Amino acid sequence: MLTEKQIKEIISHLELSQNPLFLFDNDTDGLISFLLLRRFIGRGKGVAIKSYPELNVSYFKRIKELNPDYIFILDKPEVSQEFFKKVRQNSLPIVWIDHHQVKKSKIKELKNLGVNYYNPFLNNKTSEPTSYLCYKITNKKDDIWLALIGCISDAFIPDFYNEFQKQFPELAKKNPLSAFDILYKSEIGKIARILDFSLKDTTTNVVNMLKFMGNVKSPYDILEENYQTKQILKKYNEINSKYLELIKKAKEQTKDKIIFFQYGGGLSLSYNIANELMFEFPDRIVIVVYVKDDIANISLRGKNIRKLTLSAIKNIPNATGGGHKDATGAKISSSYLSQFKDKIEELVNKK
Repeated sequence: MLTEKQIKEIISHLELSQNPLFLFDNDTDGLISFLLLRRFIGRGKGVAIKSYPELNVSYFKRIKELNPDYIFILDKPEVSQEFFKKVRQNSLPIVWIDHHQVKKSKIKELKNLGVNYYNPFLNNKTSEPTSYLCYKITNKKDDIWLALIGCISDAFIPDFYNEFQKQFPELAKKNPLSAFDILYKSEIGKIARILDFSLKDTTTNVVNMLKFMGNVKSPYDILEENYQTKQILKKYNEINSKYLELIKKAKEQTKDKIIFFQYGGGLSLSYNIANELMFEFPDRIVIVVYVKDDIANISLRGKNIRKLTLSAIKNIPNATGGGHKDATGAKISSSYLSQFKDKIEELVNKK
């Protein structure tokens, strides 16, 4: 958790900003983090970051377009040096809130770049979702349902779940065994998946969704189809149909202790599939590979999978990867997939 001093500092940055730009990771935790802060101060624009693993310099063009006076980076584990240098040349303050594992040596480097960096991992080695941190910053009780969506999507049951359950008993899951038990077995979990899939729509429709979510009053407003939610629900139904087909195929690969599922096409759902497989098969190592052109985007789940991931990509040229202890991602050339798979199997069989 962030310290009280850090929370006050972040609130001060938010209050000073008149036209903030929020750059958030392109998943539900990132989305909710943005919405919580945006709804708290009532101003600012949001841009979902799709580059992986880092926020790269190409996103500086959005700063030129939107002309912000403050930059907030949310739920992004890496940011390129080139991006920081460009922002610094324009004398814009940066506030970076994250929860991924980070080395303390990096903090001095960020200070030299003028970055205000906040991460609970540095305080006490915890990694509560960024949406949880943002809810604790804003402390806006009307947004408890939004905060819960961000938390369960990042495999975390927050300390305010019972409070949410009292307010919205028909949306909650009684006595959940895990965060994913709520995500896949409750109505609030369905809303989380609706918003997640909405991020995969066209840029215009994502912008419209962000505007709608900036003012929505209740979780029930998302489930009710009207002119504002029509496209959001349409996209959910469209993607969910494809997603269910892929999940069915993936579950056919569950004979061994490693579940390895590879697919292609025009839609990347690797981390969604990996999360549900981890929920269904908690004792397995889950590897979901989405291949497009020469690039393989890989989502991995399992106990201590971060260590396994970094070992598996160590000798693969230009490979990138990282994440949390039990949930990681990697990006490699598809020509090295066989080598990657063999290495994973070798490491798992050594255990």
